[in-house]
Amino acid sequence: MLLPRNVIIAVLLAALLHASWNIAVRAGPDRRRETALLVAGGAMLAGAILPFMPLPSASAWKYLIASAALDTVYFALIAEIYARGGVALAYPLMRGTAPMLTALASWGLIGEALPVQAWLGIGAICCGVILLAYDHGQPNERRAVRLALTNAVVIAASTLNDAVGARVSGSPFAYALWLFPLMAVPTLCWLYRSTTLQWPSWPEARRGVGGAACVISSYGLLLYAMTASPVAPVAALREISILFGVGLARLLLRERPGLRDWAGALVIATGAVILRLT
Repeated sequence: MLLPRNVIIAVLLAALLHASWNIAVRAGPDRRRETALLVAGGAMLAGAILPFMPLPSASAWKYLIASAALDTVYFALIAEIYARGGVALAYPLMRGTAPMLTALASWGLIGEALPVQAWLGIGAICCGVILLAYDHGQPNERRAVRLALTNAVVIAASTLNDAVGARVSGSPFAYALWLFPLMAVPTLCWLYRSTTLQWPSWPEARRGVGGAACVISSYGLLLYAMTASPVAPVAALREISILFGVGLARLLLRERPGLRDWAGALVIATGAVILRLT
């Protein structure tokens, strides 16, 4: 099904913004601090917007608490991953493997039947993961691969939780914004568990707020697209962020993804698109 031009632009921009904040975290000299700045910036922006948003329904708060806990783990892992490996390696593993795990969890936990097309997508993602992970023998890179795949599990769990929580909240955007203040304190405590918390400089504050604006804008654009068009093609097009991530890592971070890396990212993205369209 063809999407309207405005929806295509919104989804592509959402994908680009999502890849961009990952690039920003990796580009910083201290990835743990860059992640902390982003989370703190998100809490500030959310705090400025939430007074004008409706409160999520009472039934949504248990999902919010669970998702805030999962997002704390997610951002802690982001910091550790990018302290060890590049975006071109880790980003496709996180973004592409999560839809596969979500589909498998839905099949295993609630008995949703997976058609042949879905299994083809799962097979493609597995092949892409093997291609990406195969030729990275440095200890830090191997560790980054393991952490990225672990984070894919966290993303899948958060997706399943939010699929219910956002629906019952009455306001999906407010639901998403509440996650930042809820997870800010535990995330910052974890990231600064062995160092002293230092007040950010003005350039650091700008980076943190800018990165958080990318996260929030990406989600808002995706919500808009999903309310304006069918969810499946929107979610499928969103997976182009995998290729954006590898391309931006090459252009802005001077990472050197080889032919195997590009092939792995492309195969993962293809598998994720197939799954989203199932």
